[in-house]
Amino acid sequence: MTNNIPTTNSIGNQPLITRKLITVLSIDGGGIRGIIPGVILEYLESQLQELDGEDARVADYFDVIAGTSTGGLVTAMLTAPDQNNRPLYAAKDIVPFYLENSPKIFKQIKGPFAGIIKLLKALVGPKYNGKYLKDLVTSLLGTTKLNQTLTNVVIPTFDIKTMQPLIFSSFQVPREPTMDVQLSDICLGTSAAPTYLPAHYFQNDDREFNLIDGGMAANNPSLVAIGEVTRQVLKQDPKISPMTPLNYEQFLVISLGTGTEKQQPRYDAKMAAKWGVLSWLVAKGAVPLVEVFTQASADLVVFHDNVVFEALNSVDNYLRIQDDTLNGVLASSDVATNKNLNDLVEVGNRLLDAPVSRVNVDTGVAEPAPNGGTNREILKSFAKQLSDERKLREMNNIDGELVG
Repeated sequence: MTNNIPTTNSIGNQPLITRKLITVLSIDGGGIRGIIPGVILEYLESQLQELDGEDARVADYFDVIAGTSTGGLVTAMLTAPDQNNRPLYAAKDIVPFYLENSPKIFKQIKGPFAGIIKLLKALVGPKYNGKYLKDLVTSLLGTTKLNQTLTNVVIPTFDIKTMQPLIFSSFQVPREPTMDVQLSDICLGTSAAPTYLPAHYFQNDDREFNLIDGGMAANNPSLVAIGEVTRQVLKQDPKISPMTPLNYEQFLVISLGTGTEKQQPRYDAKMAAKWGVLSWLVAKGAVPLVEVFTQASADLVVFHDNVVFEALNSVDNYLRIQDDTLNGVLASSDVATNKNLNDLVEVGNRLLDAPVSRVNVDTGVAEPAPNGGTNREILKSFAKQLSDERKLREMNNIDGELVG
């Protein structure tokens, strides 16, 4: 990590004086595969607790936490305040939450006619009615609004009526008060994956929202989060020319994927060449069209992040943790059997001990980073940097939160 000269820029009402880093955590979408980043976050938080005590929480260390779809739900869990104005959930509670609730959100159809029933349901409506998820999220988050999170959050959605991405960002609330909606509505909107869960409609004042899965816009929200910070810096400091790029050495970014199926692909061109509308919606037990949209957006963001951080000599400030070796039901978003859920926990644990990887900007393929160590080792190093940054701010009487 390069030591930087403290900047005098500001984000929102919070000065960046004496800040060396702007810290960003990003969590991809992926349904039940949210278990995988849950395992990673539990380890990261345990390292922060070793340094700063058992009360340390992930939200205490990140200026911005971004999440899409299932990542948006995790973001809300980590940043929504409880009655003591502390995070509603510790990172260690995320995996148990998924293990308990996923089978009820994605209720599995069993029996000899399960395949036919699933196909018929896909033809007439979403696979799951979303009622349990709505009740769960509403009871969990209550009336907590976007402006009440304990650190800044960025959660992408897509408005199906206006046909454009809609980003719920703490930074936007002062500029657009109608965006200060309940976190429960944001979570239900960003997780409303087409064919899986129903679109989510709600109103705030006179504004209507018609939301579907944020993965349609940005399944990997790291670039959106960096963009929100960059825009805020440029708006707050008129001395910064819009043509001057923000110094990426100032960012520390941890981007967590939810796993993909690339080494043993399910589809190919010969297969897809014969598909009609129905096959694009149901094939090999999945929804190819949705998978294409979400995977394409996520991979483009990873490629961009790697190119930018490498071009600006800041590769050590960016960590992407992803498993491209999932196959079969492990790669599904909704096969919420006890076996599959527990297998995903094991995927997360194995991923901790996998080598740090970076995308080769020439081939687009993730490769082990030279002398990069394991994800467990690099997370321990990042935890130390996060802890040092927090102590630096406390020493200078600066609240760790960036006010939007």
